[in-house]
Amino acid sequence: MNMAAQDELNQLERVFLRLGHAETDDQLQDIISKFLPPVLLKLSSVQEGVRKKVMELLVHLNKRIKSRPLIQLPVETLLVQYQDPAAASFVTNGGFSVQNFTIIYIKMGYPRLDVSRQCELAPTLLTAMEGKPQPQQDSLMHLLIPTLYHMKYPKESSNTSKVAPPFILMEKPKTVQLLLEFMLDVLLMPYGFVLNEPPARPAPSSPQGSAGAGAAPSTQGLPQPPPGMSVYAVKRVIGEAQWSPEQLEQCKLGIVKFIEAQQVPEVDTIIHLVVASSDTRHGIATAADLELKSKQSIIDWNNPLIVNRMYKVYLGDIPLKTKGASLKRELKHEPVSTRVKLKILPHLLRSRLAAECFPANIQVVYDGLFGANTNNKLLSLTLQFVHHICQVCPDTNKPLGLMLLNGLTKLINEYKEDPKLLCMAYSAVGKLSSRMPQLFTKDIALVQQFFESMCKEEPDVRLAIQEALSMMVGAYANLQGALLNLMEALVAAYMGKPEVQVRQVAMKYASTVFAPDHVPSRYLLLLAAGDPREEVCGEAQRVLRALPAKSSEKESCQPMPSFPDMVAYVQEKAALTMKTPAKYIVGTSTLPFNPSAFGEIVLYLRMCLAHSAGATPVSKSLADMQDDAPAIGRYVETLLSIRPLTSSTGTKGADDNPVQVYMDLLQQLLTAIGGVPVMYCLLEIVSICPQKLAPNFVGKIDWIKGLMNTNKEDMRELAAQLYAVVVSTMSGNELKTAVQTLIKITKDTHSPEIQHGAIMALGYMVGRYMSKRKSFTNGDSALSREQRMSATSKEDEELVAIATKAIGSFMDSASPMLAVAACTALGEIGRNGPLLIPTDGDGFTKLAMVENLLTRIPSGKETLKMKERAIQTLGYLPVGDGDFAHQKKLIQGLMDSVEAKQVELQFTVGEAITSAAIGTSSGAARDPWTCTEDQYAPPDNVKNNDVVPWVLNSILSRYIPSQNPHVRQAACIWLLSVVKKLHQHKEIRSHLKEIQTAFISILSDPDELSQDVASKGLGLVYEMGGEGDQQELVSTLVETLMTGKRVKHAVSEDTEVFQGEALGKAPDGHGLSTYKELCSLASDLNQPDLVYKFMNLANHHAMWNSRKGAAFGFNIIATKAGEQLAPYLPQLVPRLYRYQFDPNLGIRQAMTSIWDALVTDKNTVDKYLKEILQDVISNLTNSTWRARESACLALNDLIRGRNADDIIDYLAEIWETLFRVLDDIKESVRKAADITLKTLSKVCTRMCESSGLAAQRTVAVLLPTLLDKGIVSNVPEVRSLSVQTLVKVSKTAGSRLKPHAPRLIPALLEALSVLEPQVLNYLSLRATEQEKSAMDAARLSAAKSSPMMETINMCLQHLDVSVLGELVPRLCDLLKSGVGLGTKGGCASVIVSLTVQCPQDLTPYSGKLMSSLLNGIHDRSTVVQKAFAFALGHLVRTAKDSSVEKLLMKLNTWYLEKEEPVYKSSCALTVHAISHYSPDVLKGHAVAALPLAFLGMHQAPGPDEEKGESQDATLWNEVWQDHVPGSFGGIRLYMTELIDITQKALQSQSWKMKAQGAAAMSSIAKQQTGSLVAPHLGMVLSALLQGLAGRTWNGKEELLKAIGSVVSKCSGELQKSSPGQPSIPEVIELVLKECRKDNLVYKMAALGCVADVLQATGEDRFSDMADILIPLIKKNSAATSRMRHDSDDDRDDKEKELQTEALLCAFETLGKTWPKNTQTQECFQLDLCSLMCERLKLSTWRVQLGVLQAMKAYFQGLLLLDKDNHDSTALSQILTETCCALTHPLENKSYSSVRTEALSVVELLLQRTGESSQWECVSMKSRELLQRSLSTLQTDSRPDLRDKAQELRRHIQSQP
Repeated sequence: MNMAAQDELNQLERVFLRLGHAETDDQLQDIISKFLPPVLLKLSSVQEGVRKKVMELLVHLNKRIKSRPLIQLPVETLLVQYQDPAAASFVTNGGFSVQNFTIIYIKMGYPRLDVSRQCELAPTLLTAMEGKPQPQQDSLMHLLIPTLYHMKYPKESSNTSKVAPPFILMEKPKTVQLLLEFMLDVLLMPYGFVLNEPPARPAPSSPQGSAGAGAAPSTQGLPQPPPGMSVYAVKRVIGEAQWSPEQLEQCKLGIVKFIEAQQVPEVDTIIHLVVASSDTRHGIATAADLELKSKQSIIDWNNPLIVNRMYKVYLGDIPLKTKGASLKRELKHEPVSTRVKLKILPHLLRSRLAAECFPANIQVVYDGLFGANTNNKLLSLTLQFVHHICQVCPDTNKPLGLMLLNGLTKLINEYKEDPKLLCMAYSAVGKLSSRMPQLFTKDIALVQQFFESMCKEEPDVRLAIQEALSMMVGAYANLQGALLNLMEALVAAYMGKPEVQVRQVAMKYASTVFAPDHVPSRYLLLLAAGDPREEVCGEAQRVLRALPAKSSEKESCQPMPSFPDMVAYVQEKAALTMKTPAKYIVGTSTLPFNPSAFGEIVLYLRMCLAHSAGATPVSKSLADMQDDAPAIGRYVETLLSIRPLTSSTGTKGADDNPVQVYMDLLQQLLTAIGGVPVMYCLLEIVSICPQKLAPNFVGKIDWIKGLMNTNKEDMRELAAQLYAVVVSTMSGNELKTAVQTLIKITKDTHSPEIQHGAIMALGYMVGRYMSKRKSFTNGDSALSREQRMSATSKEDEELVAIATKAIGSFMDSASPMLAVAACTALGEIGRNGPLLIPTDGDGFTKLAMVENLLTRIPSGKETLKMKERAIQTLGYLPVGDGDFAHQKKLIQGLMDSVEAKQVELQFTVGEAITSAAIGTSSGAARDPWTCTEDQYAPPDNVKNNDVVPWVLNSILSRYIPSQNPHVRQAACIWLLSVVKKLHQHKEIRSHLKEIQTAFISILSDPDELSQDVASKGLGLVYEMGGEGDQQELVSTLVETLMTGKRVKHAVSEDTEVFQGEALGKAPDGHGLSTYKELCSLASDLNQPDLVYKFMNLANHHAMWNSRKGAAFGFNIIATKAGEQLAPYLPQLVPRLYRYQFDPNLGIRQAMTSIWDALVTDKNTVDKYLKEILQDVISNLTNSTWRARESACLALNDLIRGRNADDIIDYLAEIWETLFRVLDDIKESVRKAADITLKTLSKVCTRMCESSGLAAQRTVAVLLPTLLDKGIVSNVPEVRSLSVQTLVKVSKTAGSRLKPHAPRLIPALLEALSVLEPQVLNYLSLRATEQEKSAMDAARLSAAKSSPMMETINMCLQHLDVSVLGELVPRLCDLLKSGVGLGTKGGCASVIVSLTVQCPQDLTPYSGKLMSSLLNGIHDRSTVVQKAFAFALGHLVRTAKDSSVEKLLMKLNTWYLEKEEPVYKSSCALTVHAISHYSPDVLKGHAVAALPLAFLGMHQAPGPDEEKGESQDATLWNEVWQDHVPGSFGGIRLYMTELIDITQKALQSQSWKMKAQGAAAMSSIAKQQTGSLVAPHLGMVLSALLQGLAGRTWNGKEELLKAIGSVVSKCSGELQKSSPGQPSIPEVIELVLKECRKDNLVYKMAALGCVADVLQATGEDRFSDMADILIPLIKKNSAATSRMRHDSDDDRDDKEKELQTEALLCAFETLGKTWPKNTQTQECFQLDLCSLMCERLKLSTWRVQLGVLQAMKAYFQGLLLLDKDNHDSTALSQILTETCCALTHPLENKSYSSVRTEALSVVELLLQRTGESSQWECVSMKSRELLQRSLSTLQTDSRPDLRDKAQELRRHIQSQP
């Protein structure tokens, strides 16, 4: 043991020594990097001494390192050592932890590293943290953070796989958490912060404005951390060496970069970005802000993690009372600074969850509203947050609401600075009240406070308070008891404030909080209704006039207070007001209220009176109000009988009778202000009870007279009536004086107004007198005795006669006002009794009067009022006078006075005719104030002057058939009036059928009003008939309507055929279509009589709302009809629903009116949805276009916004039917269908979005329809819409598409072609090959980026095994039968996607798919070929080996056997694709594929390809090159297969293929020649020779070249005989045979081949060759010379060229085949020489060159020149001839090549003759010739030739 320790010590000593010896920094660094880690490990030694020694060494080291900052430490090694678990273990007896020391040096060394190295090690730092003690982790993070600034992260756009992210954090959640906390602390750290440890003085406030920085130090003596941090956090961020502000900024930026690089999930880092965005240095804030903005939309702000983190940082660690002791003080985080809060709040506003987090939300609110450091900006955001909480939080959270309310009210009470914030606070209260009304109900003080503030605040705030109060109203709607009284007092107090908004809100409270029969609040509203400001009074009037709906919540309460209560309250208030300064003074009179309010009060009292009397309280006109008078009269009678009026003198006691008070108020107001409605109210109350109430006014006659003289005509009329009522109750003498006075006044022409009043008063008085007299003669016992006496007296009659005449005198007055008055007055008299004037004769007679009035009706000068009154008066005359002589004349006159366009008048005429027709028994004779028309019964003793039969007959026979439409219209109105008013009359009841026929004839009038009147009339007639009649009437009506037979109007010249607007309507009774539809509707229900009800409901002309029209009471009939039709709703609703969309406007309006009348319940459509759907769908294919169009539009309306479940069962049918309708013959129907389909498409898309069964079912129903009917339709619109819908649905339906994929994908693939414009196919057929392929490529890429393809790709994502079985066969079918380019390309790309998506699952189906692709690959389009090849290239990966083998065999066969280029190119493309996309598959099947590729490489270019290499060959070449180890090696490897395939090629039927085989063979031979041995040599050669047999073909030359090269290179091997290897003679024979072929080009190749073979083998076959060559040369020479002579004959250049080539070839062959055989040479030497010499002299330079080369070979091989062979004669002959011939080329000035070659021949001769010492055979002459020729070369341009020539000359000269 000691020995080991001693060893260790020695080692340490040595290290010490080395350290001491280190002189330079570099040496030191080396030693440290080598020894520091092992030395540290020694710390774990058991020996005390060793550890001591280590410590000494380390101390020494530290000193030296600290002083040299550049020395690097072995950080990486240390980090590895630090992570070693062994290093962490503590040695028990006094050992140190190696880790603690290692980290010291890591901390020292890491910052010294250069930046890039730090970045590399950064991830290791993180890894090292795992599971270490907290302080060490902090230190490591302190090192890491500054590095982050320099880190590089992969760009998002690039593919992530290329650059791995530096930090792999997914596996270390704890470390990440630590790191993120540390980062947050760094981001919160203020710049330049100093932590003051001693607790003596407080920390300075930080630049970020810390919250508690200036607070007194706490008892524990802890320093104050900056906002958002804890003491511990500050300490660890400061670390051992605090960062400078600049470094801190870099660290923060680094952290932001780290977050941007998405190293950690967004959820965890959002808070960091929010904090960073509040940084005081803008670089950091901007970067963080940008990052936040980019993520805004992705982040789920409702994630509890994010929300809780934000709250935690915002609030700090607030010690809740429950967990007081749980957190150590130094770990407690402060709340963040305001700066950060301002950044966090906007994000809380985004989150719904944040608003629901109680109590954190309230803490944030209170902090923002009342915190120490809040500012206006924070306040504003906090208030926004309050609004957010009010909108979102559940209304059940009581404490939250209460705290919010308290907070807001506190703020409102205390805060006075920014009005905008106050506004927000107020409106928050409003929102809170609508969210939690229960908080407010008991708190009326708040309302008062707000009202009070409203009076004081500035206008902006006032508006906010107004809004808040308005929202709060709802909380007080159900107040009871004392609270209600309080509220009443409050509203009353603020109703009179000067600020208009205050009054407005008070008014709102008065109208909303209290019940409508609450008297004091109504009074307040009445005061408001008199307000000068429109916004107050208008609203108050609206509230007062509106009658609440029948089903009010509180059944007990009445819509308005009772008359006595209201009157009493008003009286009390009036009495009080009169005593205060609030009273109102007008002129001389004093009023308790301002006039407008007073007016409203009086009218409201009249409403209460009517309501209490049971009449309708709200009415528009005075005439309507008069209809209610009798009912009010009865009620007033009862009031008076309960509390009778005291005598008129004792006014004091009359106070308590409401009627009296009402009258007093009316008089008070009339005296001061006047006003027609007020006057009317007074007249009404007196007239309904004249006996009891008129006497009150006897003393006020003059006051009434005063009213008769006012300047308002209506006022005067009413006053005159009042005067008449009061006077008529007085005794006889009064009447007389009154009449006389009035007659006198009428004479006074100064003031027409006074005259007018007097005339009216006279009329009304005389009228009342007559009426009394009539009732008296009737024996009315109620009249007292003396009245009876005076009534009959003679003088009264005279008086009446005078009065009548006096009135009559004004009939023709120049003043229209007086004429109208006279007319009215006479009518009033005539109504009540006979006029006391002569019947006819001169002067003012009854006849004159009738004529006078009749002329006024059609006159253009008269006013409408005059005409109305004239007609009325005429109608009244026969009523009062049973003996009226001119009754028929009068009626006839009325009927003839029809004027165009005066429809209103015709209603008056109708009334007049009706009154005049029944004369004395007419209801017009009654007193309208006390008796209603229905109650009136004529007295018995009256003379009957009834002319109804005559009138009815006139109307039916003369006026209804008239050709003038105005007359018809008028007649129809009269007829309606007669039928309505006289429905009890036997004459009418007996003529119902005729009347119905009349009305039916008007139905087809073009004028809408006429139609409407007629339809209403028909209804009335039907109602009147008995049962038998009714059946008959219905059948007539139905028949007429359905058959369209109508009463013809005979047309005479003066008929106006078209009236103004009617021109546009067809004159064929087009107007009837509406009624026809109504009729068929009724018939369909088997209730033909319902047609009347429909007619009643269908048209509602504006006329019926007019005064005259309303009298008929059709509104009530319509309501009744509606009730009666209710049982038929299920049958009616579907039809009506559809009819509302009818293209015919008339029908549409009619049906809509019926719908509105019948269908009151909002849910009717939902209730009858099925029936409506069925009706609409069945009508989509109706035979009439109108029905089809209306069905489309109805369907569109019906499905919009529906749920899936409602329509899912009908979806398929709807789609299919609409598809048919979209191809309708009528354009408007097509448009309607298009609109509906678009809506349907949207609805379906939305249905598929949802989750659950409905969506699944929708997809299941929808897809088959779209696929079977839509996409394949031949209607382009249907197709495009189907595709759009499919695309949308597939996007939303997602995985629900899976079961349908086998149908969807093929259908969409087909659609790719179907939806392509046809013109492209046309163009494609007409284009050139190049254009076509460019165009097809564009088409295919368009198809691939089309929406259909997009959908297909969506589907593919959801595929799996279950679906493939069905999908693949369909794909195969498509591949075989698909037509369009898009479909084929699409199929291919689907297959590729499948191979990527589910390769394993696809394996069983790959074979099928491959065969389908192969079948289609010979497409005419190269683009499709490529696509299929591409697919095959991918598909082989998933296929079985056997399939791939079959595929390659098939391709081999095709390539070799099919001639069409398309097969060739498809093979090339396929193999190339396989090689490119599935190289491993190709390697596995190289034996089959590569030989094919080798053969393919030699494919000749096609006719349209440029010369050079063909495209296919290039592809083959790539395949070959990619898969063989160099071409030479490849051929060796696959020799047998290559020979095999090339042989097949040579034996092919196709010449081209033979040529290609030859080329390939030749290529094998050439590449391998040197190394071919048996058996390959024999195989190659046999194959080549076999190929030679037979006729010549293009490319056969290649074989010859190959044979030549094989034999020449392997002649040695060929000498050896071996089985299956041809001998040389055989080869030569075969080749010679080829030389005898005629084809010159081929012949040349054969000659070349023979030459090579003979040359290589040295065989002598010259005689054969000579036989072939010499004739060739001679023939050619002749030809050439001939050409030269006939140069004018311009022979073909090519021919010439060929001949030259042949000559050259012949000479070359001669040279090469010249044998070393004496006999042969002797035979041919002379001939050959002379032949050559001859050619030398005569030929072109190229031939000369060829000859010279042949000569060279000839002399080279000439045996005569050998030493031992002497035949000098022959030789000298040869030489002489040669030398002579050589002069030509030597002196050839033009071509240096010829000269060079000639020189080399001369040199050879000299050399050979020299060697064989036969120089003497060269004659002297020859020598001279040579010398002379050589001397010409002295001047040659080429120095080398000059030198050569000189040398040769010298040589010759030197010879003996």
